[in-house]
Amino acid sequence: MSSHLSLAETRVAILGLGLMGGSLALALSGHCRRLLAYDPDPTTLALASTRQIVDFASPDLAAILPQADLVVLAAPVRATLDLIRQLPSVHPGTAVILDLASTKVEVCRAFEELPSRFDPIGGHPMCGKETAGLANAETGLFQGAAFALTPLNQTTPQARSLAVQVVEAIGARPVWLDAATHDRWAAATSHMPYLLAVALTLATQPDVKPLVGPGFRSTSRLASSSARMMADILHTNRENVLAALALFRGELEQIQAALQQEDEAILFDKMHRGIAARDYLTGGGNL
Repeated sequence: MSSHLSLAETRVAILGLGLMGGSLALALSGHCRRLLAYDPDPTTLALASTRQIVDFASPDLAAILPQADLVVLAAPVRATLDLIRQLPSVHPGTAVILDLASTKVEVCRAFEELPSRFDPIGGHPMCGKETAGLANAETGLFQGAAFALTPLNQTTPQARSLAVQVVEAIGARPVWLDAATHDRWAAATSHMPYLLAVALTLATQPDVKPLVGPGFRSTSRLASSSARMMADILHTNRENVLAALALFRGELEQIQAALQQEDEAILFDKMHRGIAARDYLTGGGNL
């Protein structure tokens, strides 16, 4: 593999053709030398063939990996960890390895165990939908999204460069982080919001359905996310999620106390600060 490999010269293998892997395949079309894919599900492979999403797809890792210069792991976290363990026995050569998993510490720890012929770098695009599967894949899913990149000590400049080329080709923007910082930030911005949406739906009585409107729909949207995928995320980022939930619980208890005591001054303060915090966090004003 050339020490200055460009994405246009790269044979890319995407392992997993769900929402993220399928959207990545669609977005990378025309940007790389060859696009390969692995998925164990026959229905997914049939859809990929019908839509001509990749150049070649197979349920057999051994038919895909030896051809790849860049391997992208696009599976749930624990499946990604299993794929990392299989790489040395299935890919005989050198390759850059990039993952899309939602937590990074355990993935990067697994990357560290790979033979030196592999060049790993962690990744996580901050985008998605509550609807999973290849049928819901979109070419523009990554457009404008932050794409976290978490290099390891052994990550080479070539892997960094190729990862950035992928990120830019799909319309995302690279954000460089260490794995621990990524997991702490993702707990607050992604993993805890999912649990809040779940709790909201479970705390809402069924008889209110006639009055469910856009506010409830937008706030509860994440509750429809894949339970299997989210279970993996929560398992591998447990401590950070618990810390984020504790901070949320503290704020909620203060709001509840102010409401019980009819303290409108505190309530107004919380609400106004909430407006400023959201504006800041979503790219607007200052705190």
